[in-house]
Amino acid sequence: MTFTKRLREPVMRGEVTCSVRIWQRPHVKVGGRYRLGDGAIEVTGLREIALSDITPDLARRSGFAGVVDLLKVAKHGPGERVFLVDFEYRADA
Repeated sequence: MTFTKRLREPVMRGEVTCSVRIWQRPHVKVGGRYRLGDGAIEVTGLREIALSDITPDLARRSGFAGVVDLLKVAKHGPGERVFLVDFEYRADA
């Protein structure tokens, strides 16, 4: 799981603990660990949500200024399904 450059440090500091992704299918699994910096993120939750579930609060928790800012980055390829990925950063991974 990759993050835009401006989100990497906030994720590693634990300030960002969820991500909205627009995919054709899930690209991560609960319990999976994905390298980031000297550690890794561990996915603690994954669920499909509706586009209308993306609120300004969720966008901010994901590290974005607002919904429009999030949607500019969230889409990966031709996907149309919206997923909310919860995770924890593990520096010791």
